[in-house]
Amino acid sequence: MTGKINQRARHRARRALLQAIYQWQISGHSAAEIERQFATGEALRRADKAFFSTCLDAVLTGAEKLDKLYETYLDRRVDQLDHIERAVLRAGVLELRDRIEVPFKVVLDEWVSLASQFGAEDGHRYINGVLDRVAKDLRPVEVAANAVQGSTP
Repeated sequence: MTGKINQRARHRARRALLQAIYQWQISGHSAAEIERQFATGEALRRADKAFFSTCLDAVLTGAEKLDKLYETYLDRRVDQLDHIERAVLRAGVLELRDRIEVPFKVVLDEWVSLASQFGAEDGHRYINGVLDRVAKDLRPVEVAANAVQGSTP
């Protein structure tokens, strides 16, 4: 039996993950260098470090595959996205694809919130629309079940 997830530690890990992906996109440093920088900094204090490390590695080694999962829902090319938008989409899509234990609504809420906090003024709305469509592709049963539950009185 697994222990209960500390939601605050997980949120801190997502926040650090966004920052790490952003830094990687800007700097071009290796995954090892980015992780080393974050391991010694304040960003991961009281965060879910295992979640951070697993997701960071998956995003940095699989960014092109992740981009393919959401690019059809964009109104521009992936390389024209703001760096924050791209980082949020990569991390959010990764979580939708690989972290099936996390409900899709939690994934959307968390990443849209981070997009709102760090991104352009209305960028979070754009992120919400794209992640919602990706969730329907990657988790159709869960999304459909949520829609049925939401329509009952």
